[in-house]
Amino acid sequence: MNRREFLKVSCSGLMTLFLSGCGLNMIGGDASGTGYAAANNEAEKESGKMKIAVITGSPHKAGTSALLADKFIEGAQAKGHEVFRFNAAFKNIHACEMDGPCIFKDDIERELMPQLLAADLIVLVTPLYYYDMSAQLKTVIDRMHGRLRRFDGKKSILMATAWNSSGWTFGALVDHYKSLVEFMHWQDMGMVLGYGCGTRRMIEATEFPEQAKRLGMSI
Repeated sequence: MNRREFLKVSCSGLMTLFLSGCGLNMIGGDASGTGYAAANNEAEKESGKMKIAVITGSPHKAGTSALLADKFIEGAQAKGHEVFRFNAAFKNIHACEMDGPCIFKDDIERELMPQLLAADLIVLVTPLYYYDMSAQLKTVIDRMHGRLRRFDGKKSILMATAWNSSGWTFGALVDHYKSLVEFMHWQDMGMVLGYGCGTRRMIEATEFPEQAKRLGMSI
């Protein structure tokens, strides 16, 4: 084969490789196939199904904020999402500032943390205590510090109830939540703030439970 024939055959082979798509990966420095894996991950996200961790902080099993959690979960499950619920006030939980797994092998470490790390969406549900979240919910949030950047990029929702119906009622809680979203690099997906919901009967007479259900169905 002379030099002209060799160059003709070689160029033909390279053009075939390029048009097949393999050449595109090589040019982009992605001959390892990681681009294909990323595309598969995106396709999974496109299915719209999420893993959701709902964390409640009320010591009242049938309280006002518990109803919001019930309704949200009802809506989310109706859309096919996978939901894990953790009722912090009825669990064995401890404060812990360790970097990594906590020395306390409590319910947060054993039950909740694996669910939180795997979750696409974290839902925080609390009654308003002195214009902020309950201590039980705050304890759970503090425990995220040990694995801080592993929560980056998740979605989040806040749902809360209060007896007070004044416009400023949830101001401090919302500011706290927004600061948390900013610091954790989360994406806020919405809030349900139940003003004037001091008792179960009071909240049942409002639109807030239906708002929680619609939020669950909208994500």
